[in-house]
Amino acid sequence: MNAATRIDPTGTQIRLRRDGANGEVTAHIAQVGAGLRGLSVGGVDIVTRYPEAAPTPFGSGIVLAPWPNRIRDGRWTDGDTVRQLDITEPDRHNAIHGLLRYAPYEIDASEGIVTLAATVFPQHGYPYTLRTSVTYTLTDDGVEVTHEVANAGDGDAPVALGTHPFFCIDGVPTEDLMLTLPADTLFEVDDRLLPTAEVAVSGAFDLREGARVGDLELDTGFGSLARDADGLARTTLTAPDGRAVTMWQDENWTCIQAFITDAYPGHPTAIAIEPMTAPADAFNSGQDVRRLAPGETWSARWGVSYSA
Repeated sequence: MNAATRIDPTGTQIRLRRDGANGEVTAHIAQVGAGLRGLSVGGVDIVTRYPEAAPTPFGSGIVLAPWPNRIRDGRWTDGDTVRQLDITEPDRHNAIHGLLRYAPYEIDASEGIVTLAATVFPQHGYPYTLRTSVTYTLTDDGVEVTHEVANAGDGDAPVALGTHPFFCIDGVPTEDLMLTLPADTLFEVDDRLLPTAEVAVSGAFDLREGARVGDLELDTGFGSLARDADGLARTTLTAPDGRAVTMWQDENWTCIQAFITDAYPGHPTAIAIEPMTAPADAFNSGQDVRRLAPGETWSARWGVSYSA
């Protein structure tokens, strides 16, 4: 028997490019989880990369559907029915990051744009069928990302979305970047990182005027986002020399999870800035969860830009 051909742990690798206002814009996207593995503008990396042919660390860049973050004990009430999801975070006994984390998406790619599609089929604790897609479109200074979810089954399906990108500015230690996050509230959590209350930001967690990443400890959900005149909420990482990465999110994304770690492969400090359409444990609280009727489609946009 011939030796099996090795399969990359994140599936087919998609490379996008286009000419931008400040040089070539490139992106690296993985088939598994539709993960954003890399993004550069004018040769400057602005998405934190992990080693080639390696599994995804910390859910880096993946799409979180049909819920982001955690569900307590994997248990939630759906009308008069208690549902039990598989426990996928055993150490905290939660269901985490939805049902497509390890799904291989179907790929439709051309220069500068790719759409990845995957279906959520009925399974333990989630008896609904969803068609989902995510489209990455390169822009002059980064990428625009459009998510679509359609209820392709019976019954009104509860849905929330998230994504898990890590950001950087090539050549600048991540701990020296300034994080500015336009949130008026945060979600206090218990020892299982599940929300217990939504309170006003204060002290080191008030990031509206910016704080150095190296001075922060975050695995924190934020809400009540301030928005610009165009309806977008913008979070920025700014280097000492003024270069900046901006993550923007439309009105569908009501929350942000910010996460800092010293265990990301190849990087002493890494930061994820995760747009979410609902907070952790939303299937239990009901906060910002959408119910899609059979045949209904919902879309939401976010993106990243770089300024030199």
